[in-house]
Amino acid sequence: MENLMQIHQSLTDTPKEFLRRGLMDEIDWDGRLICIKGFRGVGKTSFLLDIVKEKFAEDKGCLYVNLNNFYFTKRKIYSFADEFYKKGGKVLILDQIHKYPEWDTELRECYDNFPDLQIIFSSSPVLRVLEGHDNLKGIARVYHLEGLSFREYLNFKGGFDFKSYTLTEIIENHQSIAAEITQQVKPLAFFNDYLETGYYPYFINSKSFYREALLKHVNLALEIDVTYLNQIELKYLPKLRKLLQIICSQVPFTPNVSKLSHDVEISRATVMNYLRYLKNSRLINLLYSNGDEDQMKKPDLVYANNTNILYAVDPENINNRNLRTTFFYNQLSYKYKVKSSDKGDFKLESKYHFTVGGKYTEPVDSGSYAAADMIEEGKGNVVPLWLFGFLY
Repeated sequence: MENLMQIHQSLTDTPKEFLRRGLMDEIDWDGRLICIKGFRGVGKTSFLLDIVKEKFAEDKGCLYVNLNNFYFTKRKIYSFADEFYKKGGKVLILDQIHKYPEWDTELRECYDNFPDLQIIFSSSPVLRVLEGHDNLKGIARVYHLEGLSFREYLNFKGGFDFKSYTLTEIIENHQSIAAEITQQVKPLAFFNDYLETGYYPYFINSKSFYREALLKHVNLALEIDVTYLNQIELKYLPKLRKLLQIICSQVPFTPNVSKLSHDVEISRATVMNYLRYLKNSRLINLLYSNGDEDQMKKPDLVYANNTNILYAVDPENINNRNLRTTFFYNQLSYKYKVKSSDKGDFKLESKYHFTVGGKYTEPVDSGSYAAADMIEEGKGNVVPLWLFGFLY
């Protein structure tokens, strides 16, 4: 344990550029069992270490450990937590819980036997923390660390402190909100860079190798998160990679399951399963007309999860229409229900119909809205597209 404490101290003492994530303010810190899920490279480890620094900097009873450490091949989480608790431990932070067998059983044992111990753990987005683990239902609180919103990116790059807004606030007050922001910064000067290399925090260390870093994590997500956690044999990995490439070369598109089945050489049922796996791993988004994401139902449209993935996986499929709709869906879907619309591109919260386009885009009727690119401020039912990056 002493060695792990030394690693904790070294990690928390190492100076680094601080990128404060909005999720920090959304977590109920009274919970005794908190899960942080997120895509590879999205910044889960940095977020956990930032939690230590912001919430428990002066608390010697807090310890961060990475379960990749070979120490945990010979030591059980429960046994380790027991020793830590008896020595006065209060907060145990476990990184990469999905690497550890029978993690759910041991977390439950810790919860039942150490009433004053708080456990915060991270996992792959694919891991079913509550589904299929009844022993954690009602006690574990699950949060998703998404990629950077445009607001978070802008705050970091420009040294600003812009706050987030609700969807209702943006729809009703977008003119005054945009005017306040544009007095301090020209958001469109940062927007294109964000779409290409701003969603993941790799740019902090090196923008030059951003796509290479993202492709590495995309492949790791396919090789480990999607295949291992869904118990797919590794020999099917090339088919998963081919399906993702086909999707990114065509999105947004209405999937022809029969054609995808033929092109990838898998069954129709497997295509549907793979689409769900790719969505759960935060590589693609699926859009439905009624919000029903039944695995047997074909989605109306398939999108890349975010614009950065488009640039990395198939840069030949980059166009304004694709970038705008992908950005809009990505930034909205984190907190709000997004469906396909019969009089626009998207229907939000079952009542707001939005058409997404360029600077001259208009709502289809008086009861709908437009998200227009290349404008700093909107008017009436026309809202600047970039402003939807301020929702979290």
